Amino acid sequence: MENNYVKQFPDLLKGKKMMYVHGFGSSGQSGTVRRLRTVFPNATVIAPDLPLHPEEAIALLHRLCQDEQPDMILGTSMGGMYTEQLRGFDRICTNPALCIADTMHDHGMTGTQQYQNPRLDGVQTFYVDKALVKEYRTVSERRFENLDDADRQRVFGLFGDEDTLVDTFDLFHQHYPQAIRFHGEHRMDDRSFMHSVLPVIRWIDDRQEKRERPVVYIGMETLVDARQLPTASCQKAVRQLIESYQVFFVAPADSTNVSAYTSTSAWLEQYINVPAWGHTVFTNQRRLLYGDYLIEGAETGDTMATSLVFGSDTFKTWDDIIDYFSRLGGQ
Repeated sequence: MENNYVKQFPDLLKGKKMMYVHGFGSSGQSGTVRRLRTVFPNATVIAPDLPLHPEEAIALLHRLCQDEQPDMILGTSMGGMYTEQLRGFDRICTNPALCIADTMHDHGMTGTQQYQNPRLDGVQTFYVDKALVKEYRTVSERRFENLDDADRQRVFGLFGDEDTLVDTFDLFHQHYPQAIRFHGEHRMDDRSFMHSVLPVIRWIDDRQEKRERPVVYIGMETLVDARQLPTASCQKAVRQLIESYQVFFVAPADSTNVSAYTSTSAWLEQYINVPAWGHTVFTNQRRLLYGDYLIEGAETGDTMATSLVFGSDTFKTWDDIIDYFSRLGGQ
């Protein structure tokens, strides 16, 4: 693992169970499982080796859900397809192969294949023929069955913007509102996990625990320099702030200029990415924002949040702001 990215979060998922559902040709001994156990040392990570035949695999997952009652389920690729079908649980589907039979056909995933990770049964190779592809098609076409409004709110879909193997964003988004693109490829690495998947896990864990974090608002003018690029260290600051705070991004509201909303959203998606999803506020009345801190380019006055003026003598740079919040220790 790329240890310069990976950190431990002992308080996240503490005492809880997370079930990981691996992708096609992988196993419960994958690098993702090791990553989960490193990042969440006080959680129990359940990671079965899935049977090759999809009917057996989905049956096994339903039994495990019934027996273990996981607090959260994370599935990648083929595992994301299975995870979507596990109704009644908080779930994250990462690059879900919702049309896996087509993916297998289009990318040469037939014939003799080798497992990418060791399996507990010692099997190293498997064979995919037309009959097996048909089995996968049958199981995958059960997606979205018996879906109700309550369950729609319990599922996140994460889709890598450099994924050249699977692209089911539009299909997923037709049924679930919480569809998010992240910076990454089909295979999850340390960077994409820590920057994109971890924030979603934190959102779910906070909701489960009814955890209220102090609120930090960040004015867009503090993030964007004259070249429309991120100001120095602002991305580092956001990554650190979301570990302890509920962070929102604030931009002016302009009802006469729809493109202003689009350009702001596009900038945030490009440079802040997942932490900005569902956390952007458009308003011309910052004094009405109810929260704990407001990082802004100039003091607006009469605000309900403590104003931190970016560029002032006290907070000349984002590194100064990072130091300030580090001393607060999450308060």
